[in-house]
Amino acid sequence: MTQILERHASAPAQAARRPVRVRNLVRAFGDKVVLDNVSIDIAPGEFVAIIGKSGSGKSTFLRALADLDEGARGSGAITVPDHLSVLFQDSRLLPWDSVLDNVMLGLRGPDPGRRAREVLAAVGLAGKEDAWPNTLSGGEQQRVALARSLARGPQLLLADEPFGALDALTRIKMHDLLFRLVEVHRPTVLLVTHDVDEALVLADRVLVMDEGSFRLDARVDLPHPRNRSSAAFDALRNRLLDALGVAVGV
Repeated sequence: MTQILERHASAPAQAARRPVRVRNLVRAFGDKVVLDNVSIDIAPGEFVAIIGKSGSGKSTFLRALADLDEGARGSGAITVPDHLSVLFQDSRLLPWDSVLDNVMLGLRGPDPGRRAREVLAAVGLAGKEDAWPNTLSGGEQQRVALARSLARGPQLLLADEPFGALDALTRIKMHDLLFRLVEVHRPTVLLVTHDVDEALVLADRVLVMDEGSFRLDARVDLPHPRNRSSAAFDALRNRLLDALGVAVGV
């Protein structure tokens, strides 16, 4: 397998309304093929969730879009907006920097401090600017990480299990926060999650990945806020569980 990957970033002036486009993407580590000829289009401003079993290729796909898959062999073509941010499961905050300095890290342009404070206020952390990361709860640390991503004005937000380490109540609060912020900032969002309900609560579209390929592409045409106990929600949940190979009603 030759290394002939093409990866293109849209020009900033045009990228805001440009789609994510992936064609014939292959990724392998050693002899193991993790992504097997993947092609997909994601519309500008679309919120897409990817679910699948562990090892199905979800995170590898995200890392390929972010150009973080160093050491992998591969081929194919990827086109993404020029401005993207990545949100990981762990907050990856610098413990020796304040909350404000973590959000400002790498920010360019006029008055980055003002931008950082505005986004911290938007995630409910006004007044925490001078706090140290290790004094915050897990949910607060993820809010800082989300603020850091949004402060960069991304046209594409890549989120890899960002709420996986949080307790159930904090996860629900973060779902509400992320949805509200996405409604305001309108980035394209690609969320990797193991949680079927999380995908259905947030996404416009859910992709099921298995053995390095997308096996199902399901639209979620339900109004927000979504009622998890509705018949329509339950039917979509069962469809996704069936695609994952999970027996329903057993």
